[in-house]
Amino acid sequence: MTPVMVFDIETVPDVEGGRRIHGFQGLSDEDTARALTQLRVQKTGSEFLALHLHRIVAISVVLATRDRLAVWSLGEEDAPEKELLARFFEGVERYTPTLVTWNGGGFDLPVIHYRALLHGISAPRYWDTGDDDREFRYNNYLSRYHWRHLDLMDVLAGFQMRANAPLDEVASLLGFPGKMGMSGAKVWDAYLAGDIRGIRNYCETDVLNTYLVYLRFEHLRGRLTEQALEEELARVRRMLAESPEAHLGAFLEAWQAGHKG
Repeated sequence: MTPVMVFDIETVPDVEGGRRIHGFQGLSDEDTARALTQLRVQKTGSEFLALHLHRIVAISVVLATRDRLAVWSLGEEDAPEKELLARFFEGVERYTPTLVTWNGGGFDLPVIHYRALLHGISAPRYWDTGDDDREFRYNNYLSRYHWRHLDLMDVLAGFQMRANAPLDEVASLLGFPGKMGMSGAKVWDAYLAGDIRGIRNYCETDVLNTYLVYLRFEHLRGRLTEQALEEELARVRRMLAESPEAHLGAFLEAWQAGHKG
């Protein structure tokens, strides 16, 4: 069984980078973020910032191996962005996992690339396209159509942007909990309020939803039998039931109330 690492990131405006690029010295973080948003609206009509101006404040993962299943957020709550990135790539170097995301090709990984570049992170295994390991020539993390990184949203949409669907709705459709307690639009306010734990908890429920959809996808493409799928879903339930974390218990309760999955 190839290790599987499902991951998701949460971000806030990179106000320091915004000041450096646009000369916003003297503005508060809140005012800098507003100025960056206004510039973005003027340029594109959208408030969603360019990916190089996102700063990562949480990376959550589900790691599934033959003998282990765990969900957690990398680093401590006060860990700097550089440490979160270093830990992420350490996991890639150690396990060479299949990376699984929802819209990771369109958001999470490009943001990680820019931030790793900023912080001087070295990640040779991740960036290998066959020069160091011949197997990576035909299956690597960077190609859209390879499988070491599986962007579920992209694959299920047939690589057609007009067919994309939000994780929350797909997870709910399948009887999984979907979004719980927060949304990406509320992360900046939670960050300003100092609620890093709430952000991390929210991110962990997102990766759980992604992992559950991934298991259904593995059954869809014939890599899990119906019995194996039920065993893997039961393994997730056991993990959640054994966890002392309230948000994971709430996730399990919401899942059980869905009567599906």
